[in-house]
Amino acid sequence: MAEKVAIEIEEMDDAFEIIGCEDLDSELISKPSLTYWKDVWRRFRNNKLALIGLVMLVIVVFFTIFGPAITGYDYTRMDYEIKDQGPSAEHWFGTDQAGRDLFTRVCVGGRVSIIIGLACTAVMFSIGAVLGGIAGYKGGVVDDIIMRAVEIIVSIPYLVVVIILSITLGRGMFSLILAMTLTSWGGTTRLVRGQVLQIKNQEFVLASKALGGNTKRIIAKHLLPNAMGIIMVSITFSIPMFIFSEATLSFLGIGIQPPQTSWGALAASGRGSLMFYPHQLFFPSLMIVFTMLAFNLIGDGLTDALDPKLRQ
Repeated sequence: MAEKVAIEIEEMDDAFEIIGCEDLDSELISKPSLTYWKDVWRRFRNNKLALIGLVMLVIVVFFTIFGPAITGYDYTRMDYEIKDQGPSAEHWFGTDQAGRDLFTRVCVGGRVSIIIGLACTAVMFSIGAVLGGIAGYKGGVVDDIIMRAVEIIVSIPYLVVVIILSITLGRGMFSLILAMTLTSWGGTTRLVRGQVLQIKNQEFVLASKALGGNTKRIIAKHLLPNAMGIIMVSITFSIPMFIFSEATLSFLGIGIQPPQTSWGALAASGRGSLMFYPHQLFFPSLMIVFTMLAFNLIGDGLTDALDPKLRQ
């Protein structure tokens, strides 16, 4: 009887054919797993405008670093015999009122403007991230004290601070960075605080607290890294904002002063020659627009890439 049942089972097996599992690969993962930041980069590089912005920024940084070495001119060297010349093969952007090579000065001025933008952004987000993380995580009296301080700081016009510090410390890069960052960290504090309030009661934070994690570790290891997406987007928009602020202040005469130079200072010096030598104003202004456009395109790309709703 058992032999008869076994024969019938074998005949039933022969009557069916297994399809799709010939290589026994049904348990294999069809695509390689991606980390969060690899997935962000994958979506970022699929955004053509964001890649264009990244290429534009790389070009600007390259020329600001290596431009003076390419031309071989000293940005402070004066030669009144060739002053106010237009663009040529020898002087790509022409020369200014003192016969200095304008391309070299634009490159050196770009270094100053970009350094100011990066330094101001770094200081602003260092202060804002720490205070925002503490305010959002601790809450209560600590939150009230920090947020009232933020309201006071935000209500102070930064132009007044710039003028006071310029009179006190002198006009220069240090006083300009200090003045622009003194009143700018309030918005970052509010941004980080809002993100921390959204995630501080999630399971991984409660687990870290239950395992004995102190406030410093929880904020540094769990809260701020999970808020880094929105922070990075804000950083990409803050850098061009500071570059434009520096250019505006230098254009008004309360920013970078000679012998240093920046895009704003170059635009201010070329303003008086606009009617006869427009290239002296055009090229520094073009670099400001070019850089701000690059950062804004990158920021828009990061906004889309870091949005969890768009993950596939």
